[in-house]
Order: sequence, then C-alpha cells, then structure tokens
Amino acid sequence: MQDKVMSMELPLSQMSEVRAQMNVLETTQIAPNPITANQVNSVSFTDVISQTLSSVDQQGKEASAMMTAVDTGKSDDLVGAMVASQKASLSFAALVQVRNKLLTAYDDVMKMPV
Repeated sequence: MQDKVMSMELPLSQMSEVRAQMNVLETTQIAPNPITANQVNSVSFTDVISQTLSSVDQQGKEASAMMTAVDTGKSDDLVGAMVASQKASLSFAALVQVRNKLLTAYDDVMKMPV
C-alpha cells in the first residue's frame, strides 16, 4: 500500500509544479478583431503569395537535403526524411490547386461581358 502511495507522489508533485508554472505565466495577448478595431491592418496579396511560395520551396529544399543525407549515409533518419518529403509534396499539391482555382477565377472574370 505504501508503495502505491509513494509511486503516486512523484506524478502529483510534477502536476503541482506544472500548475504553479501555469499560474506564473502571463496571459497571451491576441490580435484585436479587425472589424471592431479602429485601424485595419491591410494584407498584401503579393506578400501572401510570395511567402507561401518561399515556404513551399523551403520545405522542398529541406526534404531534398534530408533525403540526400540518408542516401549518402550521413543520417539514418529515413522516417523523418520520408515525412518531410510527403509534407513537401502535399504543400506543392495544395499550391498547384490554389493556382488552378486562381486561374479559373481569372478566366471567369475575363469572360464576363462588359
């Protein structure tokens, strides 16, 4: 019985420490609602597309570097390389779908009678 009580003291003490740390942390400030805020932050479409393209490109480069490291024997993290490769592939596929939707919308606008 005493062993069970002793084995429970460690997790309980750890939980108490985590609770104490949570009470000490400051609250996280979130961004104001742009509809109700006095100033509305504008987002540039060009900036969003540029950031997305660079992010997808960076993911592809990281996946390629990980696969090269596995191929040359510098790393044995095959699972990590495969996951990175799949993430890069999925990001690229999503980017292509967004591009296709944008081109379709552009074509629809251009076909509208004036």
